[in-house]
Amino acid sequence: MQITIGSDHAGVDYKSAIISFLEKEKHKILDVGTYTKESVDYPEYAHLVSKEVLSGSDFGILICGSGNGVSMAANKHKGIRSAICWSEEITKLARQHNNANIISLPARFLTLEECTRLIKIFINEPFEGGRHLRRVEKI
Repeated sequence: MQITIGSDHAGVDYKSAIISFLEKEKHKILDVGTYTKESVDYPEYAHLVSKEVLSGSDFGILICGSGNGVSMAANKHKGIRSAICWSEEITKLARQHNNANIISLPARFLTLEECTRLIKIFINEPFEGGRHLRRVEKI
């Protein structure tokens, strides 16, 4: 599976660990940055991940302090459905009901272990379609 990942300075440590986790799971990863803890503008990375997802990546992963900023920026792109995920149930529903194609993670509120568990759920959970498809098409 092709996965594109990006973060701001608050998520850079988690991003590196998540890339290692995903590569061990045999996924192909495109890391669009940032690569340091120096303060950056999170929308730049959200836009890069969004463009890659729209161009063919199976999923995107965004990480910032709260998960909010990157998700808001990503959702400005037609065809992107970025979901802020903080629990297993929310993550499953983001995929099952909303066909989310980017998971947005709040690095300041989740452990690395929680993030990797949610990512695994996100990439393996199928979209249910049916009545949910009609709703997703209205987004």
